[in-house]
Amino acid sequence: MALEALSSNELLNFIIYDSISATPYSCNDSSDTNSLLPQENVGGCSSMPRLSHPPVSAETTQKPPDLAVQGRKKRRRRPKVCKNKEEAETQRMTHIAVERNRRKQMNEHLAVLRSLMPESYVQRGDQASIVGGAIEFVKDLEHVLQSLEAKKFALVQHAATAETGGANDNTYGSNKVLTNNPFAQFFSYPQFSCSNLPNKYTSQNKAAIADIEVTLIETHANIRILSRRRIRQHSKIVAAFQTMFLSILHLNVTTLDPLVLYSISAKVEEGCQLNSADEIAGAVHHMLRIIEEEAILCCQS
Repeated sequence: MALEALSSNELLNFIIYDSISATPYSCNDSSDTNSLLPQENVGGCSSMPRLSHPPVSAETTQKPPDLAVQGRKKRRRRPKVCKNKEEAETQRMTHIAVERNRRKQMNEHLAVLRSLMPESYVQRGDQASIVGGAIEFVKDLEHVLQSLEAKKFALVQHAATAETGGANDNTYGSNKVLTNNPFAQFFSYPQFSCSNLPNKYTSQNKAAIADIEVTLIETHANIRILSRRRIRQHSKIVAAFQTMFLSILHLNVTTLDPLVLYSISAKVEEGCQLNSADEIAGAVHHMLRIIEEEAILCCQS
């Protein structure tokens, strides 16, 4: 055969074309000579084996999947990073402008508040001193208003008694229910009421011995008590508040015989077991009942 007659060197330089792609493939490696020899004869003719391109690995033609994915992620993140930076800068500038406006308004309000108070209530010009002085000033004004209301009510009662010849001089007398409350404007919705005040719990009116209203904001309680005057009542109330872990910050006392009005600003300490305004009101009412019973026993003995 013609192919068998070729020498080995000539066979190595023989170029075989692929019948499909017609791409030349040359082999210079002597170890692959056996693969180029004919494998079968059909009709006395030798048939050349159909060779294709050598297999190409995916590693040589494609990027590693992780690198390709990282490249795509980086390309996608670039506009987002820029956008987030712009949004963050815009939010930061907006926050700075809002904070600057808030501080400006706060300083203006503090200046107005300081101008409305006497100088004795403001020792320093810082914000805490101004607010603290304003609290003291408001409490003092409340006390003055309560005292004026008591004096006004006393004058009205005295004028009415003079006109009727003493027939109406039994407004309070020995009855427990207060038909006319001169301090009604200082109570909104008391938890306990023994007068004709609007009560949150109408079932407690009959059992109440005093008007008690408590408002609680976080750890600060504002307490108003209107009751009859009793011996050493003031000192007993202060001692009872200490046992309940309620620190008295401010106390106003207004008397209108036989009544007394207590306006107390207290702070709830950590050891206090009273968690709501109603619980504080109940504890205060229980305390006043004990004081009332002790006063009755003293009068009987």
